[in-house]
Amino acid sequence: MKLNERGLLVVLSGPSGVGKGTVRKALFDEYGKNLTYSISMTTRPMRPGEVNGKDYYFVTEDEFKKKIMEGGFLEYNYFCGNYYGTPMDEVEKALNSGKELILEIEVNGCRQVKEKMLDAVTIFIVPPSREALYERLKHRGTESDYQIQERINKANAEFGLAYQYDYIVVNDDVNNAADRISAIIRAEHARTRRSIYKYYELLGDEEDEQK
Repeated sequence: MKLNERGLLVVLSGPSGVGKGTVRKALFDEYGKNLTYSISMTTRPMRPGEVNGKDYYFVTEDEFKKKIMEGGFLEYNYFCGNYYGTPMDEVEKALNSGKELILEIEVNGCRQVKEKMLDAVTIFIVPPSREALYERLKHRGTESDYQIQERINKANAEFGLAYQYDYIVVNDDVNNAADRISAIIRAEHARTRRSIYKYYELLGDEEDEQK
């Protein structure tokens, strides 16, 4: 029995290029039955193989700014010439249905989430070394040299922000990282602050049955 029936908002974040998307996909491959992915909205062009409504909601800059004015984002950010954001209505729908909602965002976005949703579970994914991250960024083949250097500079600035997160997971092996995140989710459901009220309700029911 799960004492906390509301879904968990689990934020996967970390330095740019650390492999958040790869870890998230491995997590869903292994534990996807009870998980749902928060699809972000972006103004960046669609890359080959991406699907609108599955990888991102691809919109124009005017559409994105309109949603900002309406207060429709849990968080949003402007990076490398494009906007990225998490639609609030999708988040509430998933959590109210009891789903574990996985949100994959950049460091700045995570700070915004923590301000609006204090019970969010934040996980900082880190590489086994700086050099491993640099090599990953250089060999992705999806960006110009300028964009790669911009991401490296951004990652260097973000390494020191790990203390702001609830957990740190090293992405030394994708499947191992996914296992660690799954264990964190299970443990979070048993935290007293999430489950104490349901626990007291159960004790009350048992007392009624014994009378």
